[in-house]
Amino acid sequence: MKSEDTPFEGGPMDGRVLPVLLGMTGHPPKTYRIPVPDPQGGPPTVLVYRRVARGQNRLGLTQGWKYTYDPEGDTGSRLRWPWSRPQGGPGATPGGKPDDADG
Repeated sequence: MKSEDTPFEGGPMDGRVLPVLLGMTGHPPKTYRIPVPDPQGGPPTVLVYRRVARGQNRLGLTQGWKYTYDPEGDTGSRLRWPWSRPQGGPGATPGGKPDDADG
């Protein structure tokens, strides 16, 4: 597998550069989670970093990626499929258009 040295900004990993495995598209994952063990033996703390563009060239193409610290730590692991969205209120149609009950 291919990896890329990726810098980290903010949080405990600030200033470090780690080799991150690239996906099939040649990009690193959108989120990078680092479990930190608890010294008292409790559940580990998970540091969450988000992928952002490092910069752009004259053509607007991304010149690489870096990770920035997400202090909220939202894992973003929820599925966001169109069919899993909550349905509208009463009278909502599957197409998302309101009923034309007036005629």
